[in-house]
Amino acid sequence: MNITIKKIKHYLKKILYFIITITIVTNAMSLYRSQSLGSASLEMHSFKLIDNNTYSLDGKKPILIHFWATWCPICKLEAANINFLNRYYQIITIAVKSGSDYEIKKYLDRYDYHFKVVNDRDGSLSRKFKIAAYPTTFIYDPKQQLCSNEVGYTSTFGLWLRLLWADL
Repeated sequence: MNITIKKIKHYLKKILYFIITITIVTNAMSLYRSQSLGSASLEMHSFKLIDNNTYSLDGKKPILIHFWATWCPICKLEAANINFLNRYYQIITIAVKSGSDYEIKKYLDRYDYHFKVVNDRDGSLSRKFKIAAYPTTFIYDPKQQLCSNEVGYTSTFGLWLRLLWADL
C-alpha cells in the first residue's frame, strides 16, 4: 500500500512538472510571437458580419478582436472561451481563409457558437493586423487603444482578466 502511494505521488509530481514546463514554454512562444504584432489603436469602428449585418462598436466597453480559422485545431479549443465571453463583452471574431459565409455559419451552428464573425476570405484583414499564427487576440479599451495581444490559446479566465484590465 505504501509503495502505491509513493508511485502515485511520483507520477503526480512528474505530471505537475510537465504541465508547468508546457505552460512556461507556450507562454514564452506567445510572447515572442506577439512582439511582431502592431500596437496601434483600432481604426475600425464597424464590421460587416457574415449575416450581412453591420456591427458598430459602442465606445463604452472594451473590445476583443479574435482572429481564428475553422481549420485551426487550437482555435477550436479556444472557441468555447470566446463564445462564453461574447455574452458579456464586445467581441468581433475574424475567420481567416475559412471558406464562404455559409460554410462558416454551418461551423458555428455545429458547435452552437453565437459570436459575431467577419469573413476574411483572402486574409487581407489578417495581413493588416500582421497576424502570423492562429488564434491571435487583441484587446482594446473603450477608447480603442490596444491593451494586450495574445498569440495562441488563452483561457476564459485569462481573457476575462485582460478585458477587466482594459475597462479600468
